[in-house]
Amino acid sequence: MQSGELANLASVSTDTLRHYERLGLLPRPRRTESGYRQYTPQSLERVRLIRRALSVGFSLPELTVILKMRDNGEVPCNRVRKIAQSKLQTVKEQIADLIAMRDRLESILKDWNSRLAHTPKGVPARLLESLPSELPRASSPSPLKIKHRKEV
Repeated sequence: MQSGELANLASVSTDTLRHYERLGLLPRPRRTESGYRQYTPQSLERVRLIRRALSVGFSLPELTVILKMRDNGEVPCNRVRKIAQSKLQTVKEQIADLIAMRDRLESILKDWNSRLAHTPKGVPARLLESLPSELPRASSPSPLKIKHRKEV
């Protein structure tokens, strides 16, 4: 099958297929006489596997190492599990950070509601200035930013 057909079946762009090829995630397909890429049916399963792994947090560099190991006859199962375990720990930390952020914001908003209720109309309540100078920090700079750990 050609690039467009594979891309369509796998719900990715042809640019994504070429990127996967450059990274070594997808074996280089043979070319037709006119230069078109001709993928095997196994390529579709490989792209689908990559997409599923990406959807649970595996990175392209991690998948490159894992799939090269597989292609070389190695068994990367323990490495895959270790990476997934690390990702789970990261997600748990992010959830804890988000809960702490939520709690801080709820407390701040409760204070601001009180300040606004006691501030005469037209007088600035100076809400931002009322923020505590020593807010507890989350474990990451931004709890909404996804952390990536290099485990490969």
